[in-house]
Amino acid sequence: MRIALGIEYDGTDFFGWQRLTQGPSVQAKLEQALSRVAAHPVEVSCAGRTDAGVHGRCQVVHFDTEARRDMRGWMLGACSNLPASVAVLWAQPVLDSFHARYAARSRRYRYHILNRPVRAALEARYVTWERLPLDAERMHAAAQALLGEHDFSAFRALSCQAAHPRRTMLAVSVRREGEQVFVDIEANAFLHHMVRNIVGSLLMIGRHEQPIEWMAELLAGCDRQVAGPTAAASGLTFVGPRYETHWGLPQEVCLTGAGQ
Repeated sequence: MRIALGIEYDGTDFFGWQRLTQGPSVQAKLEQALSRVAAHPVEVSCAGRTDAGVHGRCQVVHFDTEARRDMRGWMLGACSNLPASVAVLWAQPVLDSFHARYAARSRRYRYHILNRPVRAALEARYVTWERLPLDAERMHAAAQALLGEHDFSAFRALSCQAAHPRRTMLAVSVRREGEQVFVDIEANAFLHHMVRNIVGSLLMIGRHEQPIEWMAELLAGCDRQVAGPTAAASGLTFVGPRYETHWGLPQEVCLTGAGQ
């Protein structure tokens, strides 16, 4: 049986999603928990790996098992063996042809900025603090240059192992809600540090250190050294992937009717 899960996690204390030989990872904790429930070793595949300190709102994974448990048992059993910073939101059987990574049609991220003179206390683990005033409208206007298929080398980390730098940006927006500024990005796939590097450049535009047109110039130039710095991991959350509705997954990860 192949089972899909929706996973929520606070990435602050992890070295990222991917299982590592050194340091804690979300994948390792989840596999340990599921292995206890299944009474056999379990390996999971995810929709999109996240870096150290990055959070997950609804990461989707799948795994194969011969163990017979009801879906509630998988969900609650895993949660009882996970640290408080990781939770299984839902579990359901899927076709053997489903793959959490390859079946995903897009992935969504949100970057959360606290824009005020005083640093965060309650939200410190989940936001990036920017004390200088940001012009969210300028940031939004600049970000529209990223829409469509492009070479995103200007926002690609040197350590990126992707086969090529071309990605298709499906949606991008920047909006303000009081002291909060949100950057929402959806693409077919992402390069290593791509969202954080984009946000680092948008912050410079928001502070009026660069013109609105600078984002388009960076994109065309394909030079990472010219673009802005990498924004902090704490403000970034992997909202989740999107799948075609025929897989029968919860609405929050479907192409139709899913909310940002």
